[in-house]
Amino acid sequence: MQTIHQLLNYILHIDTYLIAFVSAYGIWTYLALFVIIFCETGLVITPFLPGDSLLFAAGSLAAQQSTPLSILPLFSLLVIASIVGNQINYLVGKAIGPRVFSANHSRLLNKKYLIEAHQFYERHGGKTIILARFIPIIRTFAPFVAGVGYMTVSLFSIYNLVSALLWVGSLLSLGYFFGSIPIIKDNFAVVIYGIIALSLLPPVLAFLYRKINAATHKLV
Repeated sequence: MQTIHQLLNYILHIDTYLIAFVSAYGIWTYLALFVIIFCETGLVITPFLPGDSLLFAAGSLAAQQSTPLSILPLFSLLVIASIVGNQINYLVGKAIGPRVFSANHSRLLNKKYLIEAHQFYERHGGKTIILARFIPIIRTFAPFVAGVGYMTVSLFSIYNLVSALLWVGSLLSLGYFFGSIPIIKDNFAVVIYGIIALSLLPPVLAFLYRKINAATHKLV
């Protein structure tokens, strides 16, 4: 419980922590941000890292002349980090998927799930990769599952590039152009809550739609 509270505190006040880090380490902040974004997108064991809020906070700092961060190098580095992270995550899924899901008798790792994942990514793979970028936790697992589901390397790479440009570009831009506005600076935690809520809205709406749709079919 203590760890969760500390993590939440870090996410909600990431602007304060990032300012302190920039003051202490200067241009090494670029490397730290690269590593965090790479780990969040590339390692299935680190889905808790605060990608959205970090990008917004980094963008707002890049708008301030007093910091060594510049928006174009920041954008380029973090796009590369998110592309490389996703690509490695995908390749790991592609490599271990057939072995892990080879059994027919296992409930959790049944070969049937591998076939279903493949069929899903054949139909919806592109939009899944793009939308998943904007949903915390899901964006960490989506490329891995795409690899497990045999989404082709060429198709995944295209959508990986597009999704990275959209995700990094949109959140950095929001931070860059709006993060320095006094009301946003003074209520940064509220803004982060808003970003998290918006990120979680699509899966919640999709869940409700499926429930309503299923209930409607039963009535008919």
